[in-house]
Amino acid sequence: MDKVVKSLKFLLIVALVVFYPMLISIYVTLPLFVGFSGLVLVLGLEKERYDYIVYALLYMFSLELNLSLPLILMPISTLIFYFFIKHKLAYIKLCKKCVYVATVLLINFIYFVLLGGYDFITDQSSVNYDHLLIFSFIYDIIAAVVV
Repeated sequence: MDKVVKSLKFLLIVALVVFYPMLISIYVTLPLFVGFSGLVLVLGLEKERYDYIVYALLYMFSLELNLSLPLILMPISTLIFYFFIKHKLAYIKLCKKCVYVATVLLINFIYFVLLGGYDFITDQSSVNYDHLLIFSFIYDIIAAVVV
């Protein structure tokens, strides 16, 4: 019975990771979870949990492909955070939720700065910077607090 539960959990996670970005491309009011997927990737790198790393990267690539975003910009922004900024959050290490919220906010900020730079260089508009993006940030923060 335990094997069946693990298999169903695995299938549910894979279905969410693969099909949720497809839903975002149809229903544009759904949150993107850029920062939360970055948080999962950072946690996977810290704890050496390869399943977290695979799920996060699969979600990021699926989201970028479904929304026609630059292909590896999400993992790059997460790795920029992980290598250059993560160690500087050590002073709030006592508050685990504070670290998660700061991680999500900084990954979102880095990603959208890089995306804005990409849009400026290529003279196109990948994302509409409007109130829906703010709601997406709020849902990212809620997801980070719930974890």
